[in-house]
Amino acid sequence: MVATAIFLGTYVVLALGRVPGLRVDRTGAAIIGASLMVATNVLSLDEAYRAIHLDTIVLLFGMMIVVANLRLSGFFSLVAEWTLEHAHHPLTLLAATAVTAAVLSAFFVNDTVCLVMAPLVAEVLGALRRNLVPYLLAVAMGSNIGSVATLTGNPQNMLIGSYSGIAYGTFARALTPVAALSVIVLIAVLAVLYRRELAGYKQVTLVPRIVEVDRTLLAKSLAVTVVMVIFFFAGWPIAEVAIVAGALLLITRRVHPEQIYAQVDWSLLVLFAGLFIVVAGVEKSSLESDLATWAGRAHLENGGVLSAVAAVLSNIVSNVPAVLVFKPFIPHLPDPMLGWLRLAMASTLAGNLTILGSIANLIVVERSRGVANIGFWEYSRAGIPVGLITIAIGVWMLR
Repeated sequence: MVATAIFLGTYVVLALGRVPGLRVDRTGAAIIGASLMVATNVLSLDEAYRAIHLDTIVLLFGMMIVVANLRLSGFFSLVAEWTLEHAHHPLTLLAATAVTAAVLSAFFVNDTVCLVMAPLVAEVLGALRRNLVPYLLAVAMGSNIGSVATLTGNPQNMLIGSYSGIAYGTFARALTPVAALSVIVLIAVLAVLYRRELAGYKQVTLVPRIVEVDRTLLAKSLAVTVVMVIFFFAGWPIAEVAIVAGALLLITRRVHPEQIYAQVDWSLLVLFAGLFIVVAGVEKSSLESDLATWAGRAHLENGGVLSAVAAVLSNIVSNVPAVLVFKPFIPHLPDPMLGWLRLAMASTLAGNLTILGSIANLIVVERSRGVANIGFWEYSRAGIPVGLITIAIGVWMLR
């Protein structure tokens, strides 16, 4: 009973984003929930320590270090700038923006891709004095879609990879086709909704910008990243590979360690640790059996049902907590691996339904504020059809 109350309280705060009247955010809620599980003797301190899934924490931390080095080297800005310069028709420019965001997000955390691409798109295309909204939506939604393709595309996929034990290559083979078709859907929907803006002029001439690039750091970072991805597909433990790659990049005379550490999302790591403990407390209570019973009655073995529930929950409490909610009963499904793949697909693509569905969306909105105003409805009229169609594609392809 106590564990259930703590669990529900934690997830209410996760859904709201804060505690009214208090300065408690989602990370704080996870810390408080985890502490209460120990304080009320639902878990001993040793059990709480063991509940923290270190593989996930290490993988996420290692990827953050790798991405930080690529970002400091100028890699993301260089790729985005090259893409924008070489697409000369509005529709081509829109497609190139969406595809670039998707491809980069497939291998690197999607939030970082949005942090770099959103202001660059806003700045470079701002000189055109046209509606920037379709291009910015292409960045946000394209990054969400691309991140579904691999275990390192977003935090919830990393979590699912650690829980399920699905190999990197197996995951990519199952979900890359879903991501590819979904990008096409995104481009088509935006092209229809913003046809006037896209058809208003035939040629786009952009003034080339000078992108600051640290060529030595770029070469080193790219070399380590390529080797890292090769080892991922070769079947090596992805947490081990990621942290070794991050450690190799810390051996440098060019970059101050503080610059790297400043780009590590420490609050996300703490959020994960706290939620692991909260979920472990639930697993010791009667709530887990109740959830398993409910899962059977709800027919979550059906791809459409599982995807619908995951999509709704991901837009209420965010996708990482949603994945943790599913953790107790996915292993009880007739085909657990298929269940994990469906959960990864739905929880990620559901991020495109509303502006609040993904942190990547909020990053794009905030980073483009002042040059493009993307409100809830402006986002939703594109996000809802994109989200629903792409999730339906995922359900069909993961039959």
